[in-house]
Amino acid sequence: MQKLSQLRSAIQPYLDIRSRIEDLSVLAELAEESGEEADIRELEEEFNAVREQFAQFELSTMLSGEYDDANAIVEINAGAGGTESCDWVDMLLRMYLRWAERHGYRTEVMDTVPGEQAGSKKVTFLVEGRNAYGYLKAERGVHRLVRISPFDANKRRHTSFASVDVIPDVGETEEVNISPDDIRIETFRASSAGGQHVNKTDSAVRITHIPTGLVVSCQNERSQHRNREMAMKVLQARLLELARAEDEARIAELRGDLRAIQWGNQIRSYVFQPYTMVKDHRTGHETGDVIRVMDGDIDDFIRSCLISSSSS
Repeated sequence: MQKLSQLRSAIQPYLDIRSRIEDLSVLAELAEESGEEADIRELEEEFNAVREQFAQFELSTMLSGEYDDANAIVEINAGAGGTESCDWVDMLLRMYLRWAERHGYRTEVMDTVPGEQAGSKKVTFLVEGRNAYGYLKAERGVHRLVRISPFDANKRRHTSFASVDVIPDVGETEEVNISPDDIRIETFRASSAGGQHVNKTDSAVRITHIPTGLVVSCQNERSQHRNREMAMKVLQARLLELARAEDEARIAELRGDLRAIQWGNQIRSYVFQPYTMVKDHRTGHETGDVIRVMDGDIDDFIRSCLISSSSS
């Protein structure tokens, strides 16, 4: 039933587009016969809407990787830049949550490590929906921010960095046998906001996979049981990722290039001052509307990256 649902969701966009194109033909005939400005305007609006839907469908056909149709687990880490970088993590989180909302994806923040003064040192969240990983894998890398710092009394320009890592959540389609002897489970008091229950009980969970040294944590749920469940979900996804990596090249393909979170390693720059620009250094795609991008409109960047990857 799960496979049938996946196939239906893959075919339905094509059927919808075909139906709307047929309706366009009827609208065109009506507009030609009437010559009314209102009918012509309706035709133009529908044509633009269908064109955008087709562009999105065309983009989805480029997602042919083994796990492209899976949910995505996204982790954002602060890099060089101190408090500025922690604030940058929260800005990126908002951008991706807005993007997910635009596409009808469900999101859940799984873990947050607050910054000392503002923002977050690290945040992990889940994006659920068809092709979430296929799209978001294009965001993996170091993101650079240039702006007038709101934390600087002298209003000087600062440069901040944050890294984005994306791994597929394969759910119940595959399982990794994790021996209880191979993991160490620790509970601690959550440091994130969540009300009295979260802050006054040891509800947060940290799991260490001893053989690999992988450490995952979850503290955003109210119950220790739920936090443990979510942490095991992330651990399983990361172990699956390692299990599929037969050599260093395969690891690099799944995890991306794990570079230092600093100058010279960025995949994209977001400039607020002295001018406004967002530029992807891998594809050269750029825009001057940085506010629109920070509000979640990153499809053009994802599209250019996928096109570049498929052509190479």
